[in-house]
Amino acid sequence: MSEQFVVVTGANRGIGLALTKEYLRRGCEVLALCRKASEALRETKAALLTGIDVADAATMPLIQEHLGTRTIDILINNAGILHSECLGVIDFTQVTRQLEVNSVAPLRVTETLLDNLQPGSKVALITSRMGSITDNESGGYYGYRMSKAALNSAGMSLSHDLKPKGVAVAILHPGFVQTDMVANAGDVSPQSAAENLIHRIDELSLENSGTFWHASGEVLPW
Repeated sequence: MSEQFVVVTGANRGIGLALTKEYLRRGCEVLALCRKASEALRETKAALLTGIDVADAATMPLIQEHLGTRTIDILINNAGILHSECLGVIDFTQVTRQLEVNSVAPLRVTETLLDNLQPGSKVALITSRMGSITDNESGGYYGYRMSKAALNSAGMSLSHDLKPKGVAVAILHPGFVQTDMVANAGDVSPQSAAENLIHRIDELSLENSGTFWHASGEVLPW
């Protein structure tokens, strides 16, 4: 893994920062994409590309220009947002924004970088088991649940469309991670989540492409 080139979106904090650090620790070269780099990200040895809003199509050419024809070994679509909505007082602007960032943007980034994905490349989508329809036993969180279900669907389609190109796709739930997104209320540290996610990416192949995995290795229901 020491010579792999990894691209991570939303790398400035949380899971994205932890993934960046872990891949660097393993000797990989990492390009960290974000709107604005945190001090913690700047302290790493990752290459930085800031000013990237994955929900803004106008920033995609910046990624293309930076990468040129460079082959990406692992593309991790990690950037995401979370809002909570309750029936009767739903903020539909927030719902739409979550769909844009959590489901449309990863597809946009992946399509933007199609020419940089070659046989053996891998694409990882950081989703959530809250996107599972079968697993929904509590309701609420309409925008987040809808956006992650849409991302899961996009991931399955990508797994089929990219297979002839020799590119595998992982659809990954990181666990309930202690990040700012959930006010650090999780039960898994970002470092542990990153390590587990990377194990799943290590195990990813064309044979299991399109699998909806928990970071622990459990296959999750749709």
